[in-house]
Amino acid sequence: MTEDQVLESVDENVLLQRLSDWPISGIGLHPGGSNYVFVIRLTDPDKYDETAAEELPDGNGSTSIYGIYKPQAGERPLRDFPSGTLHKRERAAYLVSRELGWPRIPPTVIRSGPHGEGSVQLFIDAAPAPDDDEPHNFFSLRDERLHDFRDMAMFDALVHNADRKGGSCIVDGTGRLWAIDHGLTFNRMARRRTVMFEFNGTDYPAELLEGVEQLVSGFSSDAQIVSNLKSLLDQSEIDDLVTRAKEMIELGHYPFLDPDTNVPWPMV
Repeated sequence: MTEDQVLESVDENVLLQRLSDWPISGIGLHPGGSNYVFVIRLTDPDKYDETAAEELPDGNGSTSIYGIYKPQAGERPLRDFPSGTLHKRERAAYLVSRELGWPRIPPTVIRSGPHGEGSVQLFIDAAPAPDDDEPHNFFSLRDERLHDFRDMAMFDALVHNADRKGGSCIVDGTGRLWAIDHGLTFNRMARRRTVMFEFNGTDYPAELLEGVEQLVSGFSSDAQIVSNLKSLLDQSEIDDLVTRAKEMIELGHYPFLDPDTNVPWPMV
Protein backbone atom coordinates (compact mmCIF):
# COMPACT_ATOMS: atom_id res chain seq x y z
CA MET A 1 0.00 0.00 0.00
CA THR A 2 1.44 3.39 -1.00
CA GLU A 3 1.54 6.38 1.35
CA ASP A 4 -1.19 8.04 -0.74
CA GLN A 5 -3.40 4.98 -0.33
CA VAL A 6 -2.71 4.94 3.43
CA LEU A 7 -3.84 8.56 3.71
CA GLU A 8 -7.01 7.89 1.76
CA SER A 9 -8.02 4.67 3.50
CA VAL A 10 -7.06 5.16 7.16
CA ASP A 11 -8.71 7.49 9.68
CA GLU A 12 -6.44 10.32 10.83
CA ASN A 13 -6.74 9.29 14.48
CA VAL A 14 -5.61 5.80 13.56
CA LEU A 15 -2.60 7.24 11.76
CA LEU A 16 -1.74 9.31 14.84
CA GLN A 17 -1.93 6.19 17.00
CA ARG A 18 0.35 4.30 14.63
CA LEU A 19 2.87 7.11 14.50
CA SER A 20 2.89 7.22 18.31
CA ASP A 21 2.90 3.51 19.11
CA TRP A 22 4.24 1.41 16.28
CA PRO A 23 7.89 0.39 16.76
CA ILE A 24 10.52 2.00 14.57
CA SER A 25 11.87 -0.82 12.43
CA GLY A 26 14.17 1.14 10.14
CA ILE A 27 15.90 4.53 10.05
CA GLY A 28 17.99 6.51 7.60
CA LEU A 29 19.40 10.04 7.66
CA HIS A 30 17.59 12.46 5.33
CA PRO A 31 20.19 14.52 3.43
CA GLY A 32 20.21 18.28 3.08
CA GLY A 33 18.65 19.46 6.33
CA SER A 34 20.23 22.04 8.63
CA ASN A 35 19.07 19.89 11.55
CA TYR A 36 19.21 16.10 11.82
CA VAL A 37 16.19 14.65 10.03
CA PHE A 38 15.53 10.94 9.59
CA VAL A 39 13.22 8.88 7.44
CA ILE A 40 11.87 6.03 9.55
CA ARG A 41 9.80 2.94 8.94
CA LEU A 42 7.16 2.09 11.55
CA THR A 43 5.81 -1.44 11.61
CA ASP A 44 2.64 -2.98 13.00
CA PRO A 45 3.80 -4.67 16.26
CA ASP A 46 1.60 -7.67 15.47
CA LYS A 47 3.53 -8.17 12.26
CA TYR A 48 7.04 -7.44 13.44
CA ASP A 49 9.61 -9.69 15.08
CA GLU A 50 11.63 -7.31 17.25
CA THR A 51 14.16 -10.02 18.11
CA ALA A 52 14.96 -10.62 14.46
CA ALA A 53 14.28 -6.98 13.52
CA GLU A 54 12.24 -8.02 10.51
CA GLU A 55 8.67 -7.86 9.28
CA LEU A 56 6.55 -10.97 9.27
CA PRO A 57 4.92 -12.01 5.99
CA ASP A 58 1.73 -10.12 5.25
CA GLY A 59 -0.45 -10.32 2.20
CA ASN A 60 -2.14 -6.93 2.12
CA GLY A 61 0.94 -4.68 2.06
CA SER A 62 -0.12 -2.65 5.10
CA THR A 63 2.55 -3.87 7.51
CA SER A 64 4.45 -0.58 7.66
CA ILE A 65 4.14 3.17 7.23
CA TYR A 66 6.90 5.76 6.91
CA GLY A 67 7.56 8.93 8.86
CA ILE A 68 9.89 11.91 9.20
CA TYR A 69 11.62 11.89 12.59
CA LYS A 70 13.15 15.13 13.90
CA PRO A 71 14.81 14.47 17.26
CA GLN A 72 15.28 17.25 19.78
CA ALA A 73 18.92 16.19 20.14
CA GLY A 74 19.54 17.00 16.47
CA GLU A 75 18.21 20.57 16.58
CA ARG A 76 20.83 23.18 15.76
CA PRO A 77 20.82 26.07 18.26
CA LEU A 78 19.32 29.26 16.82
CA ARG A 79 19.58 32.87 17.98
CA ASP A 80 15.86 33.59 17.67
CA PHE A 81 14.31 30.34 18.97
CA PRO A 82 14.54 28.75 22.41
CA SER A 83 16.83 25.73 22.33
CA GLY A 84 15.24 22.29 22.01
CA THR A 85 11.73 23.49 21.07
CA LEU A 86 11.53 23.01 17.30
CA HIS A 87 10.02 19.51 17.40
CA LYS A 88 7.25 20.76 19.69
CA ARG A 89 6.46 23.55 17.25
CA GLU A 90 6.00 20.96 14.49
CA ARG A 91 3.33 19.29 16.59
CA ALA A 92 1.74 22.61 17.60
CA ALA A 93 1.43 23.70 13.97
CA TYR A 94 -0.28 20.42 13.11
CA LEU A 95 -2.75 20.82 15.98
CA VAL A 96 -3.68 24.36 14.95
CA SER A 97 -4.12 23.30 11.31
CA ARG A 98 -6.33 20.42 12.38
CA GLU A 99 -8.44 22.76 14.47
CA LEU A 100 -8.82 25.12 11.51
CA GLY A 101 -9.25 22.42 8.88
CA TRP A 102 -6.45 23.97 6.79
CA PRO A 103 -3.81 23.89 5.45
CA ARG A 104 -3.16 20.20 4.91
CA ILE A 105 -0.31 19.21 7.28
CA PRO A 106 0.64 15.52 7.66
CA PRO A 107 -0.34 13.90 10.99
CA THR A 108 2.38 14.73 13.52
CA VAL A 109 3.15 13.40 17.01
CA ILE A 110 5.80 13.71 19.71
CA ARG A 111 7.39 10.42 20.68
CA SER A 112 10.62 8.72 21.67
CA GLY A 113 12.90 7.36 18.98
CA PRO A 114 16.43 6.03 18.47
CA HIS A 115 17.87 9.50 19.18
CA GLY A 116 15.48 10.47 21.95
CA GLU A 117 12.30 12.54 21.95
CA GLY A 118 11.32 14.19 18.71
CA SER A 119 8.51 14.89 16.30
CA VAL A 120 7.35 12.14 13.95
CA GLN A 121 5.31 13.21 10.94
CA LEU A 122 3.72 10.94 8.37
CA PHE A 123 5.94 10.79 5.30
CA ILE A 124 4.37 12.20 2.14
CA ASP A 125 5.73 10.75 -1.10
CA ALA A 126 6.17 13.95 -3.11
CA ALA A 127 5.32 13.87 -6.80
CA PRO A 128 8.01 15.16 -9.19
CA ALA A 129 7.46 18.13 -11.44
CA PRO A 130 6.94 17.29 -15.14
CA ASP A 131 10.20 16.60 -17.00
CA ASP A 132 12.10 16.94 -13.74
CA ASP A 133 13.42 14.47 -11.18
CA GLU A 134 12.93 17.00 -8.38
CA PRO A 135 9.62 17.17 -6.44
CA HIS A 136 7.11 19.92 -7.10
CA ASN A 137 7.50 23.07 -5.00
CA PHE A 138 5.82 26.47 -4.74
CA PHE A 139 7.72 27.86 -7.73
CA SER A 140 6.78 25.00 -10.03
CA LEU A 141 3.12 25.21 -8.94
CA ARG A 142 2.31 28.89 -8.45
CA ASP A 143 1.47 29.74 -12.07
CA GLU A 144 -1.27 27.11 -12.28
CA ARG A 145 -2.25 26.67 -8.62
CA LEU A 146 -1.59 29.96 -6.83
CA HIS A 147 -5.20 29.98 -5.59
CA ASP A 148 -4.48 26.74 -3.71
CA PHE A 149 -1.82 28.42 -1.57
CA ARG A 150 -4.17 30.97 0.00
CA ASP A 151 -4.71 28.90 3.14
CA MET A 152 -1.01 28.12 3.54
CA ALA A 153 -0.02 31.78 3.27
CA MET A 154 -2.76 32.73 5.75
CA PHE A 155 -1.69 29.98 8.13
CA ASP A 156 1.88 31.30 8.02
CA ALA A 157 0.64 34.73 9.09
CA LEU A 158 -1.28 33.14 11.96
CA VAL A 159 1.55 30.97 13.32
CA HIS A 160 4.28 33.50 12.43
CA ASN A 161 6.22 31.13 10.20
CA ALA A 162 9.87 32.12 9.87
CA ASP A 163 10.76 29.54 7.23
CA ARG A 164 8.22 29.07 4.40
CA LYS A 165 10.55 27.91 1.65
CA GLY A 166 9.35 26.86 -1.77
CA GLY A 167 10.24 23.26 -0.92
CA SER A 168 8.04 23.20 2.17
CA CYS A 169 5.06 22.90 -0.16
CA ILE A 170 4.72 19.46 -1.74
CA VAL A 171 2.19 17.58 -3.84
CA ASP A 172 1.39 13.89 -3.42
CA GLY A 173 0.57 11.43 -6.17
CA THR A 174 -3.11 12.37 -6.11
CA GLY A 175 -2.42 16.08 -6.59
CA ARG A 176 -3.11 17.15 -3.01
CA LEU A 177 -1.03 20.02 -1.67
CA TRP A 178 0.73 19.57 1.69
CA ALA A 179 2.50 22.02 3.99
CA ILE A 180 5.56 20.70 5.85
CA ASP A 181 8.46 21.99 7.98
CA HIS A 182 6.93 24.07 10.76
CA GLY A 183 9.69 24.00 13.35
CA LEU A 184 10.27 27.76 13.06
CA THR A 185 6.84 28.96 14.11
CA PHE A 186 4.98 30.70 16.97
CA ASN A 187 7.91 32.87 18.08
CA ARG A 188 7.30 36.60 17.50
CA MET A 189 10.98 37.33 18.17
CA ALA A 190 11.80 35.71 14.82
CA ARG A 191 11.36 37.48 11.49
CA ARG A 192 8.57 36.29 9.22
CA ARG A 193 10.10 34.61 6.16
CA THR A 194 8.27 33.32 3.10
CA VAL A 195 8.45 32.99 -0.67
CA MET A 196 4.72 33.71 -1.10
CA PHE A 197 4.69 37.46 -1.77
CA GLU A 198 1.90 37.23 -4.34
CA PHE A 199 -0.68 37.59 -1.55
CA ASN A 200 0.78 40.79 -0.08
CA GLY A 201 -2.02 43.10 1.05
CA THR A 202 -4.82 41.13 -0.62
CA ASP A 203 -7.99 40.27 1.28
CA TYR A 204 -8.18 37.10 3.30
CA PRO A 205 -10.79 34.66 1.94
CA ALA A 206 -14.00 35.00 3.95
CA GLU A 207 -14.34 31.26 4.52
CA LEU A 208 -10.83 31.09 6.00
CA LEU A 209 -11.48 34.07 8.26
CA GLU A 210 -14.46 32.17 9.65
CA GLY A 211 -12.07 29.41 10.68
CA VAL A 212 -9.85 31.93 12.48
CA GLU A 213 -12.90 33.34 14.28
CA GLN A 214 -13.86 29.85 15.44
CA LEU A 215 -10.30 29.27 16.63
CA VAL A 216 -10.46 32.43 18.75
CA SER A 217 -13.81 31.31 20.18
CA GLY A 218 -12.26 27.97 21.07
CA PHE A 219 -9.49 29.68 23.01
CA SER A 220 -12.05 31.81 24.81
CA SER A 221 -13.96 28.71 25.91
CA ASP A 222 -10.81 26.86 27.05
CA ALA A 223 -11.22 24.14 24.40
CA GLN A 224 -8.98 21.08 24.18
CA ILE A 225 -6.66 22.88 21.77
CA VAL A 226 -5.65 25.22 24.60
CA SER A 227 -4.46 22.48 26.95
CA ASN A 228 -2.76 20.68 24.07
CA LEU A 229 -0.76 23.75 23.11
CA LYS A 230 0.22 24.49 26.72
CA SER A 231 2.37 21.35 26.68
CA LEU A 232 4.18 22.54 23.54
CA LEU A 233 4.47 26.35 23.67
CA ASP A 234 5.11 29.05 26.25
CA GLN A 235 2.01 30.87 27.48
CA SER A 236 3.29 34.08 25.89
CA GLU A 237 3.46 32.33 22.52
CA ILE A 238 -0.10 31.09 22.90
CA ASP A 239 -1.22 34.61 23.84
CA ASP A 240 0.56 35.98 20.76
CA LEU A 241 -1.21 33.41 18.59
CA VAL A 242 -4.59 34.64 19.82
CA THR A 243 -3.52 38.27 19.36
CA ARG A 244 -2.46 37.60 15.76
CA ALA A 245 -5.74 35.83 15.07
CA LYS A 246 -7.73 38.80 16.35
CA GLU A 247 -5.60 41.21 14.31
CA MET A 248 -6.19 39.12 11.19
CA ILE A 249 -9.95 39.32 11.75
CA GLU A 250 -9.76 43.08 12.33
CA LEU A 251 -7.49 43.92 9.39
CA GLY A 252 -8.93 41.40 6.94
CA HIS A 253 -5.92 41.18 4.64
CA TYR A 254 -2.57 39.45 4.25
CA PRO A 255 0.36 41.38 5.70
CA PHE A 256 2.70 43.46 3.56
CA LEU A 257 6.05 41.67 3.57
CA ASP A 258 9.31 42.85 2.06
CA PRO A 259 10.81 40.40 -0.49
CA ASP A 260 14.26 41.74 0.42
CA THR A 261 14.08 41.17 4.17
CA ASN A 262 11.26 38.64 4.73
CA VAL A 263 12.65 35.91 2.49
CA PRO A 264 14.08 32.56 3.72
CA TRP A 265 17.44 31.18 2.64
CA PRO A 266 17.74 28.99 0.74
CA MET A 267 14.47 29.81 -1.04
CA VAL A 268 13.78 26.16 -1.92
